[in-house]
Amino acid sequence: MTKRTKRAIIWSVVGVLIAIAGLAAYYFIAVYNQVDNFQKEGENSPFYNVQPPEAQIPEPPKWEGTERVNILLMGVDARGLKKGEVPRSDTMLVASIDPVSKKGYLFSIMRDTYTKIPEYGKDRINTAITHGPNTAMQAVSDLLGIPIQYYVYTDFQGFIALVDAVGGVDFYVEKDMKYSSKADNHEYDIDLKEGQQHLDGTTALQYVRFRHDAMSDFTRTERQRNFLKAFASKMKSTTAIMSLPSILEKVNPYIDTNLSVNDMWKLATVGYDSQIIASEQIPPMSLLIEQNIGGSDVLGVRSEEELKTYVQEVLNKTTEVPEDSSTNTTNTDTGNGSEKTITDTPSSSEP
Repeated sequence: MTKRTKRAIIWSVVGVLIAIAGLAAYYFIAVYNQVDNFQKEGENSPFYNVQPPEAQIPEPPKWEGTERVNILLMGVDARGLKKGEVPRSDTMLVASIDPVSKKGYLFSIMRDTYTKIPEYGKDRINTAITHGPNTAMQAVSDLLGIPIQYYVYTDFQGFIALVDAVGGVDFYVEKDMKYSSKADNHEYDIDLKEGQQHLDGTTALQYVRFRHDAMSDFTRTERQRNFLKAFASKMKSTTAIMSLPSILEKVNPYIDTNLSVNDMWKLATVGYDSQIIASEQIPPMSLLIEQNIGGSDVLGVRSEEELKTYVQEVLNKTTEVPEDSSTNTTNTDTGNGSEKTITDTPSSSEP
């Protein structure tokens, strides 16, 4: 091999390495720029009109990257609202990840759960976000007995954009689902068939929103957890990772969060190596009571201390666990409204 040939090979290798380095730099800069814009400020924030006492709620605890991290995921229906108005949350989930054991847990919170909202007394938990994200995080933290470090907030359009950005999700729809609403001008009608489907953003939204069956929100929250697990698996694919800058750019306008860029890098590293091993409804059936407060149907918690114990038991499990708990209990009357035990065919009213 001549010196000229060796020199040509060396420069070819150097050129390839420079190209790879350039692509890597572009990738990380593009991701950084998009992630850095997730935290909305001023009038770009969906909460810029929220007034005190949100300011009196303490800031969420800091995550150092080695202890368990808990993230409140909130989806809202912002249709028909003016700029600056904050809707009630349509969906509330908590993703809990242990960076040491590499285990993840999902808790879906029933939106009609009647609990304490800091500084505002007792109300449905889906009203907490209307007072600001710190209030929502504190309300969920008080209910579950675990610190909530972060929140991620989006609306229907953000959910659609996110699923479309990853190219949709292959998913098994367990039954036919059909619902039509003239009030919505049929914009969000639901029409899904049983079987294996490739769900795009629109059909995925139909799946996670469907609640028009005997079990109403109870089966809907289970469907939401199952779809989120499938979506998380899709995000781990090589194609999704390589497309991350484009995905983030498409969903950026619809996302608000208190996660910093540094937090997201740490979380991405932990989340990629973690496996979701438990998926639970909050409150579980064994602790849930249907109540009527002031003429409105809500879902009460039989014992808040037992609920916190239940959450800790789930987090301490090391193997796959059932989706939900369904232990029946006896009727009670606390004197602050009528209540009855949820059994096999519970119902939940619209907010």
